[in-house]
Amino acid sequence: MKAYVNVNAWTGEQYIERATILVDHGEIKEVGTNVTIPSDATRIDLNGKFVTPGLIDVHTHLGVHTEGIGSDGHDFNETSEISTPYIRSIDGLNPQDNGFAEARKHGVTTVQVLPGSANVIGGEITAVKTAGIIADQMVIKSPSGMKAALGENPKRIHGSKGRSAVTRMGVAGTLRKELMRAQDYNKAVQDGAIATRDLGLEQLSKVIRREIPLRVHAHRADDIATIIRVKKEFNIDVTIEHCTEGHLIPDYLKDHLVPIAVGPTMSAKSKQETANKAWETMVEFEKRGIPFAITTDHPVVTIDHLLTTVKTAINYGVTEETALKAITSQAAAHIGLGEKVGSIKPGMDADLVIWSEQPFSLLAKVEETMISGETVYQRSSTSV
Repeated sequence: MKAYVNVNAWTGEQYIERATILVDHGEIKEVGTNVTIPSDATRIDLNGKFVTPGLIDVHTHLGVHTEGIGSDGHDFNETSEISTPYIRSIDGLNPQDNGFAEARKHGVTTVQVLPGSANVIGGEITAVKTAGIIADQMVIKSPSGMKAALGENPKRIHGSKGRSAVTRMGVAGTLRKELMRAQDYNKAVQDGAIATRDLGLEQLSKVIRREIPLRVHAHRADDIATIIRVKKEFNIDVTIEHCTEGHLIPDYLKDHLVPIAVGPTMSAKSKQETANKAWETMVEFEKRGIPFAITTDHPVVTIDHLLTTVKTAINYGVTEETALKAITSQAAAHIGLGEKVGSIKPGMDADLVIWSEQPFSLLAKVEETMISGETVYQRSSTSV
């Protein structure tokens, strides 16, 4: 057992000054100012340094878009068909991607890895810890959702090939057709009437049964509204991924609360859908009490800039508390892992980050990153 004492801790919900954090067998046992330290515990005095939960990025392509090797590392878009619910991001995940090392170096301990947004339905999603050499051993939740996409990407990729979806109507119609097929397949399974199994429909049926959410790429306000329309029609759980124009319809989103991941706000306005991208999105959400997580969409914005994104959001008016929740406790809730990661409290994984200074300080650096109580990154005395 280890006892970290004299800690300024952000627990995921509140700051506690001069706290003690007890860690045993990879789990947080206790946190607070009146913690009894067992006699056999190793005592580590942090002298007032800040400790946060490991940071979480809810929407990345880490491992399936390996950096530094060009097109050989592009394993995130299976464009052979417009709908590919049968694929799984874990099968393309490369633990040797340097992005994982960068994540650990910058305090990111959990990421959700999604297929790309070329297809209307893109495949199963997985959430992993950022340390490991075998994908299966890094998994914290798989599947953690089913990827879908509306708008320009499927229109451009598949419309240009003369396939069925060449308009937004076609994209939304394709999504509905696939969900209806999954409904029929699920009912046939329940009735014992399936003669031939279908991997894609089996995996998509998990959405119909509300075992996993449909995580839908959408930038424009009209596409965001379409997600909510489809959610109602099929009585499924959804999340909105990107939500770039959410600030144009914030009251509508407040009336139809669904989990939202905002970003990558630091990226260029590279297409029509992102022309209205603004930090105002997060500000307007906070004003209305709409919970949200923050994402880099790595490698669109690289994972080392997750905290940079948060610091910039604060500069534009988001409070420190909301911003930090967006990459800790609220991020964990977004991917369905709020009882395991994203907070410092008893029973949670001991994913911790020790900072040289208050995390939002310009000079703050990660001194140590821990996953399940094990050090996965430690800054040397010579590090810049």
